[in-house]
Amino acid sequence: MIEILDNLDVLYEPHLDLTTVEMGGIALGAPANRVPRQSITEAQSSIVARYRGGTDVDSEYYDADGRRLTLDEVLGHTAESDGFLYCSDKLTYKVRASTVVGFAIYGSHLTHYAHLTSYEELLDAFGRPDRAHEGEAYGDLMGYDNYYWGAQKRVRWDAWDDRVSLINLGPFEGNTGP
Repeated sequence: MIEILDNLDVLYEPHLDLTTVEMGGIALGAPANRVPRQSITEAQSSIVARYRGGTDVDSEYYDADGRRLTLDEVLGHTAESDGFLYCSDKLTYKVRASTVVGFAIYGSHLTHYAHLTSYEELLDAFGRPDRAHEGEAYGDLMGYDNYYWGAQKRVRWDAWDDRVSLINLGPFEGNTGP
Protein backbone atom coordinates (compact mmCIF):
# COMPACT_ATOMS: atom_id res chain seq x y z
CA MET A 1 0.00 0.00 0.00
CA ILE A 2 1.36 3.43 -0.95
CA GLU A 3 0.91 6.14 1.69
CA ILE A 4 0.16 9.25 -0.39
CA LEU A 5 1.34 11.67 2.29
CA ASP A 6 4.76 9.99 2.34
CA ASN A 7 4.96 9.82 -1.46
CA LEU A 8 3.16 12.79 -2.99
CA ASP A 9 5.01 12.19 -6.27
CA VAL A 10 2.68 9.25 -6.91
CA LEU A 11 -0.03 11.83 -7.62
CA TYR A 12 1.77 12.82 -10.83
CA GLU A 13 0.75 9.45 -12.29
CA PRO A 14 -1.91 9.75 -15.03
CA HIS A 15 -3.16 6.21 -14.33
CA LEU A 16 -3.22 5.41 -10.65
CA ASP A 17 -4.69 2.22 -9.22
CA LEU A 18 -6.68 3.57 -6.29
CA THR A 19 -6.73 0.16 -4.62
CA THR A 20 -2.99 0.60 -3.96
CA VAL A 21 -3.07 3.92 -2.08
CA GLU A 22 -3.96 5.17 1.36
CA MET A 23 -4.03 8.60 2.97
CA GLY A 24 -3.24 9.09 6.63
CA GLY A 25 -3.24 5.31 7.06
CA ILE A 26 -6.79 4.97 5.65
CA ALA A 27 -7.20 3.01 2.41
CA LEU A 28 -9.98 3.51 -0.07
CA GLY A 29 -12.56 0.87 0.77
CA ALA A 30 -11.89 1.07 4.52
CA PRO A 31 -14.81 1.54 6.93
CA ALA A 32 -15.36 5.25 7.58
CA ASN A 33 -15.19 4.71 11.34
CA ARG A 34 -11.43 4.03 10.96
CA VAL A 35 -10.77 7.73 10.34
CA PRO A 36 -9.34 8.86 13.70
CA ARG A 37 -12.07 10.73 15.59
CA GLN A 38 -9.59 13.12 17.24
CA SER A 39 -8.50 14.43 13.82
CA ILE A 40 -12.04 15.21 12.55
CA THR A 41 -13.09 18.83 12.98
CA GLU A 42 -16.23 18.94 10.80
CA ALA A 43 -18.52 16.63 8.89
CA GLN A 44 -21.13 16.81 6.19
CA SER A 45 -24.01 14.36 6.10
CA SER A 46 -27.59 14.10 4.86
CA ILE A 47 -28.84 14.33 8.45
CA VAL A 48 -27.76 17.99 8.43
CA ALA A 49 -30.45 20.29 7.06
CA ARG A 50 -28.77 23.53 8.14
CA TYR A 51 -25.18 24.33 8.99
CA ARG A 52 -23.50 27.40 10.43
CA GLY A 53 -19.75 27.72 10.68
CA GLY A 54 -16.60 29.21 9.26
CA THR A 55 -13.24 30.59 10.22
CA ASP A 56 -13.09 31.28 13.96
CA VAL A 57 -16.77 30.25 14.32
CA ASP A 58 -17.79 27.05 16.07
CA SER A 59 -19.75 24.76 13.76
CA GLU A 60 -23.44 24.30 14.43
CA TYR A 61 -25.50 21.54 12.85
CA TYR A 62 -29.32 21.30 12.73
CA ASP A 63 -31.62 18.57 11.48
CA ALA A 64 -34.77 19.08 9.39
CA ASP A 65 -36.84 19.73 12.54
CA GLY A 66 -34.48 22.47 13.69
CA ARG A 67 -32.96 20.36 16.48
CA ARG A 68 -29.30 21.14 17.08
CA LEU A 69 -27.05 18.17 16.43
CA THR A 70 -23.73 17.47 18.10
CA LEU A 71 -20.65 16.85 16.01
CA ASP A 72 -20.61 13.28 17.34
CA GLU A 73 -24.16 12.73 16.03
CA VAL A 74 -23.19 14.05 12.60
CA LEU A 75 -20.00 11.96 12.58
CA GLY A 76 -21.92 8.86 13.57
CA HIS A 77 -24.43 9.39 10.79
CA THR A 78 -21.70 10.10 8.24
CA ALA A 79 -19.77 6.97 9.24
CA GLU A 80 -22.95 4.91 8.84
CA SER A 81 -24.08 6.41 5.53
CA ASP A 82 -22.72 9.08 3.15
CA GLY A 83 -20.91 12.40 3.49
CA PHE A 84 -17.54 13.97 4.15
CA LEU A 85 -15.16 13.92 7.12
CA TYR A 86 -12.98 17.04 7.32
CA CYS A 87 -9.79 16.73 9.34
CA SER A 88 -7.66 19.34 11.08
CA ASP A 89 -4.61 18.36 9.01
CA LYS A 90 -6.24 19.56 5.75
CA LEU A 91 -7.37 16.13 4.62
CA THR A 92 -10.92 15.14 3.73
CA TYR A 93 -12.43 11.68 3.38
CA LYS A 94 -15.44 11.10 1.14
CA VAL A 95 -17.80 8.46 2.53
CA ARG A 96 -20.39 6.43 0.66
CA ALA A 97 -22.36 3.60 2.26
CA SER A 98 -20.12 3.68 5.38
CA THR A 99 -16.99 3.24 3.26
CA VAL A 100 -14.17 5.67 2.45
CA VAL A 101 -14.35 6.12 -1.32
CA GLY A 102 -12.35 9.31 -1.87
CA PHE A 103 -9.62 11.59 -0.55
CA ALA A 104 -8.99 15.32 -0.79
CA ILE A 105 -5.66 16.96 0.04
CA TYR A 106 -5.18 20.69 0.49
CA GLY A 107 -3.26 23.16 2.61
CA SER A 108 0.36 22.67 3.64
CA HIS A 109 0.60 19.16 2.15
CA LEU A 110 0.60 20.77 -1.28
CA THR A 111 3.77 22.78 -0.65
CA HIS A 112 5.38 19.68 -2.13
CA TYR A 113 4.34 21.15 -5.49
CA ALA A 114 5.55 24.70 -4.74
CA HIS A 115 8.20 24.39 -7.44
CA LEU A 116 5.36 24.55 -9.98
CA THR A 117 4.95 28.28 -10.50
CA SER A 118 2.80 28.38 -13.64
CA TYR A 119 -0.11 26.50 -15.11
CA GLU A 120 2.14 25.36 -17.95
CA GLU A 121 4.55 23.83 -15.42
CA LEU A 122 1.62 22.02 -13.80
CA LEU A 123 0.68 20.57 -17.20
CA ASP A 124 4.28 19.49 -17.78
CA ALA A 125 4.38 17.76 -14.37
CA PHE A 126 0.91 16.16 -14.27
CA GLY A 127 0.32 15.82 -18.01
CA ARG A 128 -2.53 16.99 -20.17
CA PRO A 129 -5.86 16.40 -18.44
CA ASP A 130 -8.76 14.51 -19.96
CA ARG A 131 -10.85 17.56 -19.17
CA ALA A 132 -9.96 21.05 -17.96
CA HIS A 133 -12.39 23.61 -16.63
CA GLU A 134 -11.57 27.29 -16.29
CA GLY A 135 -13.04 28.82 -13.16
CA GLU A 136 -14.01 32.45 -13.54
CA ALA A 137 -15.65 35.05 -11.33
CA TYR A 138 -16.74 38.46 -12.58
CA GLY A 139 -14.65 37.95 -15.72
CA ASP A 140 -11.45 37.11 -13.81
CA LEU A 141 -9.71 33.78 -14.18
CA MET A 142 -9.67 32.13 -10.74
CA GLY A 143 -8.02 28.86 -11.74
CA TYR A 144 -8.28 25.56 -13.52
CA ASP A 145 -9.74 22.23 -12.50
CA ASN A 146 -7.88 19.47 -14.33
CA TYR A 147 -9.50 16.03 -14.43
CA TYR A 148 -7.49 12.85 -15.04
CA TRP A 149 -9.96 10.03 -15.52
CA GLY A 150 -7.37 7.23 -15.52
CA ALA A 151 -6.51 8.13 -11.93
CA GLN A 152 -9.97 9.43 -10.90
CA LYS A 153 -8.09 12.58 -9.96
CA ARG A 154 -8.68 16.33 -9.98
CA VAL A 155 -5.83 18.82 -9.63
CA ARG A 156 -6.89 22.43 -9.01
CA TRP A 157 -4.59 25.26 -10.06
CA ASP A 158 -5.12 28.58 -8.27
CA ALA A 159 -4.45 31.28 -10.88
CA TRP A 160 -4.31 34.06 -8.27
CA ASP A 161 -1.62 32.46 -6.13
CA ASP A 162 -0.01 30.39 -8.92
CA ARG A 163 -0.09 27.12 -7.00
CA VAL A 164 -1.75 23.73 -6.71
CA SER A 165 -4.55 24.28 -4.20
CA LEU A 166 -6.39 20.92 -4.16
CA ILE A 167 -5.95 17.34 -5.26
CA ASN A 168 -8.72 14.83 -4.85
CA LEU A 169 -8.98 11.16 -5.74
CA GLY A 170 -11.99 8.94 -6.15
CA PRO A 171 -15.57 9.44 -7.31
CA PHE A 172 -15.81 13.20 -6.92
CA GLU A 173 -17.80 15.05 -9.57
CA GLY A 174 -15.87 15.10 -12.84
CA ASN A 175 -13.17 12.64 -11.80
CA THR A 176 -14.57 9.59 -13.55
CA GLY A 177 -15.28 10.94 -17.02
CA PRO A 178 -18.30 12.15 -18.92
